[in-house]
Amino acid sequence: MLQDFWLHVQYGINHVLDINAYDHVLFLIVLAVPYLFRDWKRVLWLVTMFTVGHTISLVLASYGMVKIDGNLIEFLIPVTIMIVAIYNVFTAGKQSKSQKMGLLFVSTLFFGLVHGFGFAREFRMSLDKGDSKLLRLFEFALGIEIAQIIIVFIILFLGYIFQTVFRFSKRDWVMVISAIVIGLVIPMLLNSPMLD
Repeated sequence: MLQDFWLHVQYGINHVLDINAYDHVLFLIVLAVPYLFRDWKRVLWLVTMFTVGHTISLVLASYGMVKIDGNLIEFLIPVTIMIVAIYNVFTAGKQSKSQKMGLLFVSTLFFGLVHGFGFAREFRMSLDKGDSKLLRLFEFALGIEIAQIIIVFIILFLGYIFQTVFRFSKRDWVMVISAIVIGLVIPMLLNSPMLD
C-alpha cells in the first residue's frame, strides 16, 4: 500500500522534472522569478493557486466531465508561459506592492486549469485497472506539488545568489530569465499542432 502510494507520488514528481516535459518548469520559473525569499508567502499562495487550478482540471478530465482537444492544450500551455514571461518583462523593476495580486492569483488559477488538462493525459496513462482513481489522482497531484516546491525553491535560491553574490539588479535578473524563457517558448508555439 505504502509502496503504491510512493510510486504514484514519484510519478507526479518525475512528470514535472522530466527534461522532455519542461513546459511546466518554464511556467514555474516565470511565476517565481520576480520574487525573493522574503516574499515566500506570496509565492506559496501563487503556487497553491496554480495547484488548485490544475487539480480541478485533472479531476474534471480524469472523470470525463470535461473533454478538451489535446492539440489545443499543447498550444495553450506555451501561451500561458509566454503571457507570464511578457508580464514579467513589462513589470520588472516596479515595486511588487503595485502589482494587482488579485488579478495575478486569478490568472494563475486559470493557467493552472490549462496545465491540469495536460497532466490528465499523463495521469490516465499511469492508471492501472482496479486502482482507486481519486486516491491515485491525489497521490499524483501530491508528487506534482512536491516537484513544484523544489523548483520554486531553486529559482528563489538562484535569484538570491545572482542578486547578492553577482550583484545583478532585481530588474535585470527578472528580465534576463524571462527573456530566456520567451526564447525557449517561441519554438514550442511555432511547432504546435494547432499551427499546422
